[in-house]
Amino acid sequence: MTTRTPTDWRSWQESWDRQQEWYMPDREERFRVMLDMVEACVGTAPRVLDLACGTGSITDRLLARFPSATSVGVDLDPALLAIARGTFEGDERVSFVTADLKDPAWTRALPHGSYDAVLTATALHWLHTGPLGVLYGQVGELVRDGGVFMNADHMVDGSTPRINDAERALRHARMAGARAGGAVDWADWWALAAADPVLGEATARRFEIYAEHAEGDTPSVAWHVEALRGAGFGEARAVWRSPGDALVLALK
Repeated sequence: MTTRTPTDWRSWQESWDRQQEWYMPDREERFRVMLDMVEACVGTAPRVLDLACGTGSITDRLLARFPSATSVGVDLDPALLAIARGTFEGDERVSFVTADLKDPAWTRALPHGSYDAVLTATALHWLHTGPLGVLYGQVGELVRDGGVFMNADHMVDGSTPRINDAERALRHARMAGARAGGAVDWADWWALAAADPVLGEATARRFEIYAEHAEGDTPSVAWHVEALRGAGFGEARAVWRSPGDALVLALK
């Protein structure tokens, strides 16, 4: 009888991180600032909702820095959730929920009605501004008074096209150099997942849900700030920026 070798979920988690870093070499910096602001605003033992959690990259860093924290990850992607669940199997501080953030009733699937912090990174650009505004209203109801929401994502300043073009050209040149050195991009990573005997079926279901890549919007920081204030947050502003991305924090 053949015994299957257990899946190395940590390796899949790390390979996802490396693939994402090919696109965002400053990814760890935004995570660091995000957790700095969690500590500053709600302390070191928060109840966190990891929104559109993917493989649980935020949760991984959250628990490494704050061992007394707890996290609920929510996502719809069956392949990325398989990696997340495998990575954190047996950790009672972590749970995961399968839910579609476009479903008006998605919050009913959550185990708690309020959170100290709701965190998300490089995920909500899959949504257009209409559904994103609705989602922000739902998040506003989940964050407790004095709690925070943070979104690190692509936030383009359309008023500076020449600056944007110059930054994009340099970034793409560096990406091409890393690719020549063996870096794995989005398509390559998903091809590896599709060929894996454990992840293959979940990956096929994932592409039935999302196709290749959803086409959402990348509104400006100003748009996010206005939308979050309209969702019931008392204060909102960027707390970290790169030439093309930003981390917006909203305080309830």
